[in-house]
Amino acid sequence: MDVKIKTALISVSDKTGVVEFAQALAQLGVKIISTGGTAKTLAQAGLDVIAIDSITGFPEMMNGRVKTLHPKIHGALLALRDNPDHIRAMETHDIDPIDLVCVNLYPFEQTVANPNCTLAEAIENIDIGGPSMIRSASKNHKFVTVVTDPSQYEKVTEQLLANNGAVAQDLRSDLARIAFGLTASYDAAISAYLNVKAGVEFPERITLSLQQEATLRYGENPHQSGAFYKRPNAIETSVSSGELLEGGTAISFNNLLDTNAAFELVKEFDEPAVVVVKHLNPCGCAIDDDIRMAYRKAYEGDVVSAFGGIIALNRKVDVELAHTIMESYSRYGKALGASGFFAEVIIAPEFDAEAIEIIRTLKSWGSRVRLVQTGPMNRAKLDVNEFDVRCIIGGMLLQKRDLVGWEPDQLTFPTKAKATPEQLADLKVAWLAAKHTKSNTIVLVKNKKVIGVGAGQMNRIESGLLAFKQAGEETKGSAMASDAFFPFPDNVENAAKHGIKAIVQPGGSKKDAEVIAVADAAGIAMVFTGKRHFKH
Repeated sequence: MDVKIKTALISVSDKTGVVEFAQALAQLGVKIISTGGTAKTLAQAGLDVIAIDSITGFPEMMNGRVKTLHPKIHGALLALRDNPDHIRAMETHDIDPIDLVCVNLYPFEQTVANPNCTLAEAIENIDIGGPSMIRSASKNHKFVTVVTDPSQYEKVTEQLLANNGAVAQDLRSDLARIAFGLTASYDAAISAYLNVKAGVEFPERITLSLQQEATLRYGENPHQSGAFYKRPNAIETSVSSGELLEGGTAISFNNLLDTNAAFELVKEFDEPAVVVVKHLNPCGCAIDDDIRMAYRKAYEGDVVSAFGGIIALNRKVDVELAHTIMESYSRYGKALGASGFFAEVIIAPEFDAEAIEIIRTLKSWGSRVRLVQTGPMNRAKLDVNEFDVRCIIGGMLLQKRDLVGWEPDQLTFPTKAKATPEQLADLKVAWLAAKHTKSNTIVLVKNKKVIGVGAGQMNRIESGLLAFKQAGEETKGSAMASDAFFPFPDNVENAAKHGIKAIVQPGGSKKDAEVIAVADAAGIAMVFTGKRHFKH
């Protein structure tokens, strides 16, 4: 059923495009009711506007807190036009129907995103009348059109012009569906803010508010559909806040997972750092004073696994770095046994325009690679209140994020041999890489470059053997990290056989004394962090 729009109520905080939308309605003969600042904006544009208080018979009061909460407004929105009792009630109480509501809400999330926002300011930016009108209009979308975002103006206007001033049922239903999602998201944002203010770590109810950014070609596998959602107004520099630069193939579900894994590890370092990730685990990670050398070291850590991987950098990609990345195979990889090289994604704080051109044109695969530009990294803006969410069938597990990094002041040194400054630098890289690698994890590092990774094995011995095998002769004199304590001395015994000179691990095992004794016998310097980094 089409519903002709005769009367519209417009009350918006975001006034983008509202004048043009109202002008289109006016040209179709629609009577316009409006409130406060919106009415002023429309009147200044030369539109005839009926003030809300002339409809309700009450002035806007209490600093605008009360203006639309009135039976003449909600009766006009909720009345069923095919119900005789409703029609009689409207006639008895002199209520004229409203056919279209154009409302967007007080900018609560934008307000609380300001670090200087006070609780009082936040409370004042909780919209009451707006969500009430949206819900009333949405409930009665059989007769009422609800418009909640400037992006909808064009579609509604086009239909009105093409349909003799009427809106079709399918569009009204779709707009109502979107509107209920908006009010749910709005309440979720308020609840989340108040929980943080109250110091409630895990509230009685959790509603996650996310906004669709893109539909994806498919999920993890082609038979699974997938989509990408973002948290509105997230404050932290991340893959989600990054800008996907033009060109390249559309980014995929797996690309996003791997890119997030790579970027979260590279964010751990203040020094110039590069991470290469394959299937959620780092196959390369290195730091250096020179970002180009850091890239080379990260790539050389595992040139075979780097094929088709994700490259994350914490420095700008300039012309020289672009050349280094694009020529990885011919410069370094071929001599080390790689059969070729390309990257699925390159993510960095910034790309020079000329560097983008080099990436896109120097090699054939460059036209397909996705380039994600995040802007400056700022560890002061880590979102400590964001949950790490894992889904299980029928539910979710929530935990606080693991934001523990390298804590020099918390380290203890239980062995006779003490780690040298050079070994501590390698242990730092190993420990942070292990934090971002699937458990059970053993990571080997030499000269601030990951040389071996054992990830995701059912026992830690196998993880160690994989890491030793990958590193080969380079294990001699290297540093080793374990994401959790050693329950037995076996991994340390294997480390000694392969020439490991320093180990970092949480400590805390019942057999710590035996583990330390084996390390002492081999002259290995061991460092305890006091914290583990399981990653399931």
